[in-house]
Amino acid sequence: MAMSLAALAGFVVGALAILFYRNQIETRSRVDTTDAVETGAALPQGVASVLAVLPSSAVVLDAHDKVLRASSAARAFGLVKGDRLMAAELLALARQVRRDGEIRESEIDVAGHKFGQETTNFAVRVAPLGSHGQVLVLAEDQTERVRVEAVRRDFVANVSHELKTPVGALSLLAETIQDAADDPEAVTRFAGRMQHEAARLTYLVQDLITLSRIQGAEPIPTPGQVSIDEAIHDAIDHCNTKAVAKDITLVSGGTEGLRIWGDDELLLTALRNLIDNAVAYSPEHTRVVVSVRPAGDSVEISVSDQGIGIPEESLERIFERFFRVDAARSRATGGTGLGLAIVKHVAAAHAGEVSVWSKEGSGSTFTLRLPAFGGTAVPVPPSIPLETAL
Repeated sequence: MAMSLAALAGFVVGALAILFYRNQIETRSRVDTTDAVETGAALPQGVASVLAVLPSSAVVLDAHDKVLRASSAARAFGLVKGDRLMAAELLALARQVRRDGEIRESEIDVAGHKFGQETTNFAVRVAPLGSHGQVLVLAEDQTERVRVEAVRRDFVANVSHELKTPVGALSLLAETIQDAADDPEAVTRFAGRMQHEAARLTYLVQDLITLSRIQGAEPIPTPGQVSIDEAIHDAIDHCNTKAVAKDITLVSGGTEGLRIWGDDELLLTALRNLIDNAVAYSPEHTRVVVSVRPAGDSVEISVSDQGIGIPEESLERIFERFFRVDAARSRATGGTGLGLAIVKHVAAAHAGEVSVWSKEGSGSTFTLRLPAFGGTAVPVPPSIPLETAL
């Protein structure tokens, strides 16, 4: 970004300098020295045409910090109002450049111009223009790039932390087994713990691979008709062992025979994560209900539990990668912190969405809304009956 901005600035400064020089040659024979100085306060001929085609925000200041010309982008971002440059940091840079003639680069934050955006981050380059104190300011909006970079850093940090925990546990358990080689009971116990940590590591790697595959906005390679009934049946079958261990009843119902257009493996992954999540955060002797219904040209699949619920202040963040309402409880349940992020991306990959309703102490309901196959959610004879209880 810095190199491209520098190259762009170099080209623009060179072009404007040539235009300025040509303008001075044309006027030198017609005005005296005093008039030339006064004319220099005006914008050289052709400069406006160059600024008009620039993708970045561009501003030309005169010797008294008055704006001679500003691109539409500069005004849209709020950098310029009327004939004044509003960003104090930019103004200070412009004055330094005017004093010593040195080109300067920097990054600044200004009040956000978009709804919900607190600040806008700019990469800026300020250069002298001509010989009458005029200064060229170029500002490139890099807010999104900075945000993506921050997300990437957080993701790498979180992954490193999550991988370190099971790997460290496996190393410690292996040392413990070596020390307890003469105690078969201890070896068996610690070997079981190693299997648990290895499984946790496997789930994390699998979730990372899945998330990496679907969050790249790549199209589904081989979409086709997907039976909702079959996907729910397989997801419940996968989660049934954990549910039985907690005496949680998995129940499915609603409209049978509905289909979507998409990828059956991705849909199964999303449903499995939702059901696993419901089982993990539900107390013993409760029910988890999976229901299906048509909704216009979409199909809604809901997973409801009678669990601990989610605090209202956390509802907006639960689909973030590695976000946990209760980190200690999440690690105790063996979760990777990626399940709901995967559900969100699966929904997006199918041009759908996922929403949540929850109340602390009353449970939660997650709803997948996906486009129906053929554009209309009409039941067709299911290939297998949807089970009403397991």
